[in-house]
Amino acid sequence: MRRPKFIARQARDAQGLLGRLVAFVMAIETRGENLRAMEALGVAATDHVLDVGCGPGTGLQILSQQAPNGRALGVDSSQLMVQVAIRRNWKRVRAGQVAVEIATAGHLPFPDGVFDKVLCVHVVYFWNDMDAALREIARVLKPGGRLAMLFRTSADRGAMRAFPADVYRFPALPDVVASLERAGFRSDAARDGAGDHFDEAALVVATIAGRGTPG
Repeated sequence: MRRPKFIARQARDAQGLLGRLVAFVMAIETRGENLRAMEALGVAATDHVLDVGCGPGTGLQILSQQAPNGRALGVDSSQLMVQVAIRRNWKRVRAGQVAVEIATAGHLPFPDGVFDKVLCVHVVYFWNDMDAALREIARVLKPGGRLAMLFRTSADRGAMRAFPADVYRFPALPDVVASLERAGFRSDAARDGAGDHFDEAALVVATIAGRGTPG
């Protein structure tokens, strides 16, 4: 079923009452996929983790539980999504365990080398420059830092038919892996959707090349 363009645009930049409804639906729809990507990421109790395109903050909620002695930070380009994420995680925000800011993947408001892990779930579709975004993510990762990306690819014809092409840009998996390598990552695992009907999104896990894996 094809998503109306105005709904797709809300997923990219949620606003108003409709945006709040989209945030509610996203929180339900993406929970399982967030868990899948986090399992591959291997979050440790002391990790500082960044959720790029954190949306309504369900991922931050889980990350803060997985890293109780670390910190979970999120960025999103939508002011509304940032507000929803803060409200969802208010107790942890007050305790300093969670923080959320307005930002894009291409311009992250953090110093070099401050995160152990980075999570990106269903956000690559909206990046205007994947190389620039991945270079910026590499910059804020510590030596040995790891990135997990979950997304639908151009090989998933169902997703391609369901979402308007002028809002969602579905990349080819080899193109994402090549962009990661240009940014200084080594791809540890790259798996496209399972089966002929792509019942799962692609999952890519990568480490800063030549630096090993954090303990």
